[in-house]
Amino acid sequence: MVSLNVAARFPSRFDLNYINAKRGTAMASGDQKAPPQTQRLQIYPNTNSGVSPFWREKYEREAKRYWDVFYKRHKDRFFKDRHYLDKEWGEYFSGGGRKVILEVGCGAGNTIFPVIASNPDAFVYACDFSPRAIELVKTHEDFKESHVSAFVSDLTADDLCNEILPSSVDIVTMIFMLSAVSPEKMPLVLQNIRKVIKPNGYVLFRDYATGDLAQERFSSKDQKISDNFYVRGDGTRAYYFSNEFLTNLFKENGFDVHKHHVYCKQVENRSRELIMNRRWVQAVFRVSDSSNSSSCIGAEANHLDSGNDNKEIKKNSLNGGLNDSAVDLSEGVAVDMFGVLPSNEYEIIEINLRGWNFKISLLSKEYQHTCKSTGLMLWESARLMASILAENPNIVAGKRVLELGCGSGGICSMIAARDADLVVATDGDGFTLDILTKNVASNIEPSLLTKLTTKKLEWGNKDHIESIKEVVSNGGFDVIIGTDVTYIPDAILPLFATAKELIAPSGNKEDDNVPALILCHIFRRVDEPTLLSAAAHFGFRLVDKWPAGTSTNLSHRIIGNWFVDNDLKDDLPSTALNILLFCKE
Repeated sequence: MVSLNVAARFPSRFDLNYINAKRGTAMASGDQKAPPQTQRLQIYPNTNSGVSPFWREKYEREAKRYWDVFYKRHKDRFFKDRHYLDKEWGEYFSGGGRKVILEVGCGAGNTIFPVIASNPDAFVYACDFSPRAIELVKTHEDFKESHVSAFVSDLTADDLCNEILPSSVDIVTMIFMLSAVSPEKMPLVLQNIRKVIKPNGYVLFRDYATGDLAQERFSSKDQKISDNFYVRGDGTRAYYFSNEFLTNLFKENGFDVHKHHVYCKQVENRSRELIMNRRWVQAVFRVSDSSNSSSCIGAEANHLDSGNDNKEIKKNSLNGGLNDSAVDLSEGVAVDMFGVLPSNEYEIIEINLRGWNFKISLLSKEYQHTCKSTGLMLWESARLMASILAENPNIVAGKRVLELGCGSGGICSMIAARDADLVVATDGDGFTLDILTKNVASNIEPSLLTKLTTKKLEWGNKDHIESIKEVVSNGGFDVIIGTDVTYIPDAILPLFATAKELIAPSGNKEDDNVPALILCHIFRRVDEPTLLSAAAHFGFRLVDKWPAGTSTNLSHRIIGNWFVDNDLKDDLPSTALNILLFCKE
């Protein structure tokens, strides 16, 4: 309950229609006779716009840097060594004298060294556009210049003939490589390879197929660059091949299909009781022979339409017994399958606020630009609100406090726990909540832990709301806080609906101490008029805001008093931050 004046009011009923192209415009219906069921409140349409043009260009322009950082972080641990190659393609490596092999996108050498181990007479050209990857190859214990020539090359721009004699390569291996190239540049890669491969040479290909679990996960997020092309959380990209696209791509650039299979593997994670489907394509292409290309392609078309004959289905467990012939499985691949980031993608940051010192586990900055679990980072609004609570303990002193969408940091809740009677820190993401619980346990003294609890709360989820009500059994919360929880349009209505269910009753309106909802944020896709209209729809009215602006409707400057007699304004992390203070009608 925050001290405020309750005289000013907004209309309690609205019929609003917001148009995405005209932010900030609204029409309030004055028809007070319309039945309640006809009222409509639309914020913005539910769209999945994918990656913005700015980021698309950035990912393309800085692709080499993202992969270089990838190999700096993972070294040779991402993919397992591909010992299955001899089993899958041994017939192409054996016979006919010493083979000359080109490994395109060699990475850390997970293909090169198993091939040499099985074919000691072979000579391998290994290229990658990541200098760090080539460095890992050259420093490998099995690297020998007599068997391997490793060099940096971007096959979309650099001529392979500068490093390799034309028409001298027997076999080209492309293992989970072409998917990292933007689809419009894939022909450049194949044309480059076409220059150095022998007329009777083969391309051995393995890569992601459409319908793979990882693609399904990406499709539910704004990580789509173009059709079947997505960006991962670390900035690297992945394309998922359909049969038609892949065969047409190779055919149009001088190759015929020799073999083609789509594999589906059911992978089980017993510890998490999850079963996931992985799909990948495995193919062999050869340089086109004009004398028989038509009949070859016709036969292959029949093969691709043969239904389940070209699919091998296996089931294995992540907890052991995995057959390497099926899929390159590692910690990194498991991220795609199960959505759990490895532990080394997190960092501990130290935060010093008004005499409070925190060590918070958060997602590394390197991964924050595309991470969709926004609770795994610390927003500037949380820093500001935490500082305000530290300087103004009267805001929460002796009260019951609820934080909505607090993320993994939880610094507002931890500071509030010093003076409040009860604090409930909530977030809708279970993984974020796990990290929040650990951060809370490691940062506040045991006596405060008895007053602070963490709970899962998806806004609008009735079961979650009832669970929260059980924690505060006698009347709801006196103060509800949300920092940077208003930037997703679809979440605005559930946010206010949830706050309405969980805020304490208003009680005596003549009493200045009434329950309050405090939102601190930077306005992004949702603007202030939208928020105010949505708030009014659920019985909240604005009683103060900061910065004050030119509004004459608000007679009390409650928030302004929070900045008196301290230097909070001087320490603002961003001048774009806003604070809105609401109370119940």
